[in-house]
Order: sequence, then structure tokens, then C-alpha cells
Amino acid sequence: MSHKILVTNRKARHEFQLMERFEAGIVLIGSEVKALREGKGNVKEAYVRFSRGELYLVGMHIGEYSHSGYTSHTPVHDRKLLLTRRELKKLTRLTLEKGVTMVPLSVYLKRGWVKLEFALARGKKQWDKRQDIKQRESDRETKRALKQAIR
Repeated sequence: MSHKILVTNRKARHEFQLMERFEAGIVLIGSEVKALREGKGNVKEAYVRFSRGELYLVGMHIGEYSHSGYTSHTPVHDRKLLLTRRELKKLTRLTLEKGVTMVPLSVYLKRGWVKLEFALARGKKQWDKRQDIKQRESDRETKRALKQAIR
């Protein structure tokens, strides 16, 4: 099944150690969906949190739709996420652990519906980030050496 990715959070994998991923629907109005289809969304500074027993996406920016009239949406506001009751209970239990947060990874279209992929994450220390970069570089060097050996 193909998904059309609208917005990604490329820094999330660098800044956080991702543990478990979830998919949720987002409550949006028409001009927000159209603006997202135009590529005017940003989740870099966004995060997911509980409020009054419900899950919300906070800090996501959706720019103004190019063909909107005099009525439009506010670019940044809390957007409700739609999950099953069982998933909400599970997330509540898992986020009670210290240092665990919920980070948005991407916003995409799935069968015409806008979905958010987010993950339970733990922040990385500077040392962890350096280790990841070293590992990536060594992997790249190994692949390059293998490629040269094949030629």
C-alpha cells in the first residue's frame, strides 16, 4: 500500500532514540488538508502530549492554503489525534516512564486520510549522537571498500 508523504521530521532520528511507533488520524479542517497537499506543513518543532485524557499534536505549523478566500485556519494550534481507546491506555502507561516523550515522525496520506506517524522516544545525549555519526561513517567506508574490491 502506498502512502504519499506530506511532511517529515528528519531530525527526530538524530535527536531521539526511537522505541515504538504509532499511527494516528489528525482532526483537520479543509484548508489545512489542502495546504498540506501543497507541501506547506512543518513538524520540526512539534511534539505529542496528553491533555484531558486525549492526545494532541502541539506546535505543528501548517501554512495558509494558496486558494483560500477570506476565511482560513490559524497556522499553529493544537490538533487532536485519533487513536483507539486501547492505544491511548497503552501510551498513557508507557509515557509515565521518566525521560520518555512522543515525537512526530511524518505526516502522510493513506487512502485519502491524513495520518501522523509518531514514536515513543528517549532523548539522546551528545555522546550518543557522536557514536551514531561514527557508526554511519564506518559503515559508509566499508561499503565503499567493498564496492572498490568488486570492481
